[in-house]
Amino acid sequence: MTAPTTWTMTLVFTDDEDEDKSRADALLGDAPFTRPAWWGRARRGPRHSDVLCVGEAIAAARARSDLSQRRLDEAARPIGMWEGHPVRLHR
Repeated sequence: MTAPTTWTMTLVFTDDEDEDKSRADALLGDAPFTRPAWWGRARRGPRHSDVLCVGEAIAAARARSDLSQRRLDEAARPIGMWEGHPVRLHR
């Protein structure tokens, strides 16, 4: 029996206080990817400018979504090469 493969994701948050924007970068450690980071951004509304967690939650969701779609696109390439035509994998 082979050992399970584990991927660890780290979310790094940065905030631009002047523009009320939050950014999340998703980083995967110890995995063979062609792109080292995926990201998402959110703009906090005027009523939520002091609540960073709102922007961070949205930015994190968008970063994970970006990671998910790009991983599907990367996985589709070798399948398309084997099939002999482009392949699109959907979530």
